[in-house]
Amino acid sequence: MIVQANIVEVFSSIQGEGKYVGYRQVFVRFSGCNLKCKYCDTLVSHAPYKYCMTEKDAGLRQFIQLKNPVPVALLAEHINHLLLTPHHSISFTGGEPLYRADFIHALAAHLDCKLFLETNGTLVGELAKVIDDIAIISMDIKLPSITGKELWNEHRDFLMLARQKELYIKLVVSAETTWEEFHKAIDLIKDIDSSIPFIIQPVTPVNGCNACSADDVLQYQKCALEVLQDVRVIPQTHKMIGQM
Repeated sequence: MIVQANIVEVFSSIQGEGKYVGYRQVFVRFSGCNLKCKYCDTLVSHAPYKYCMTEKDAGLRQFIQLKNPVPVALLAEHINHLLLTPHHSISFTGGEPLYRADFIHALAAHLDCKLFLETNGTLVGELAKVIDDIAIISMDIKLPSITGKELWNEHRDFLMLARQKELYIKLVVSAETTWEEFHKAIDLIKDIDSSIPFIIQPVTPVNGCNACSADDVLQYQKCALEVLQDVRVIPQTHKMIGQM
């Protein structure tokens, strides 16, 4: 059993993406990822960190350093301290948190709060290790125009397992998004379960990744609504209000 992991940061903030926009969460950001997306706004989390920055008290933005890798018991102690302020859930994010699935499984036993997984939806074997621990899964579909590779089979396998929990899907659209890959994404969801909530997220321009037009966003939603039951357009709201 993995009892320690490299953690980038632990803090309390407002969920800014997807179905649970506006909810208060404790965020646990893991280092390491198996993909390199053009629009990634947490590239710093790809490499190991010497220290984990953990917030002393919820929302005060005062941090202390913990030496990495952080043991399960110590991380749980700091998370539970932040939970003295009521939170909706604990969000495991990254990087790709399923890189540390064994650690998450061990950590879950020390936490008394819903666990929320933010994932790129490609590591189904690792998801299987924590599926009983997780309450909510926020899964991204990663398009070839963003990753440089096709991940349709990985996403299909992941969704087949993830749908046994509360699940929603995000898809970031940019000026680089093609109609062919967008259609493949919504057809994939339709073939598995058309009732899964589907969030279209217009990219926040970063790393040379350009925003798609307002007209394109409307057309993407129109197209998705023809085959899916719950389609929403939600940008990264936390960046609009200056939250982490």
